This record gives sequence, structure tokens and C-alpha cells, in this order.
Amino acid sequence: MGKRDDLIAKYADDLKNKCGMTPEMDLLTKVTIGCGPAIYNADASTVAGSQASELETVKVNFLMKKLGLADSPKLMEAIDSVLETYGKSERNKYRAVVYYMLTKHFGKESVYK
Repeated sequence: MGKRDDLIAKYADDLKNKCGMTPEMDLLTKVTIGCGPAIYNADASTVAGSQASELETVKVNFLMKKLGLADSPKLMEAIDSVLETYGKSERNKYRAVVYYMLTKHFGKESVYK
């Protein structure tokens, strides 16, 4: 197993144990690959849930550009909901896990097919 496989296993563990979800491994793998080299960077691999600028970046670059969603208050509500599920007190909210949950939330799995 390579480094990426180790990270995907860690993300799957977070989804199961911290978010109470059973991950679809195929989709999780594709979302992780979609994050690109950011997953190997300690800072870029996580989402700072308390920084408004970071949440705006997730909204614009992922939800609007990647998933093709129109800007609306529902986008920030979904981000807040996902971060709540992950656990506000959880220090490391992995970007791939957050993106996976957002993809599932909006039913946009087809983007990764």
C-alpha cells in the first residue's frame, strides 16, 4: 500500500468512527484523488472549520466549481452541517472527508463517475 492508500484508510476510519457513516470506498478514493497533492500537505489536507475564509474557499472551489452548484445559503448550511457531523471539537477535519460528505449531501456522486 502506498501513502495515498494509507490516507484513504485513515479517512474511511474517520467517516466510520467520527461521522457515523459507512464510506463507499470507490467514491472516497475518487474524492481523495480529486484533492490532488493537498492531501500530503499537513495544512492543506485539513479544513479549518472556524475560519470564514477557509469555508468560503470550500464553498467556491469545491461546491460551486467542482460540483457545479449555484451559490445559495444552502451551501454554507451544508458545510456547517458536515462540520457539525464531523465534530466541532475535532481538531483535524480532513479535506477529503469533508468533501466526501458534501458530495453525498448534495447527491453529486455522478461528478466522480
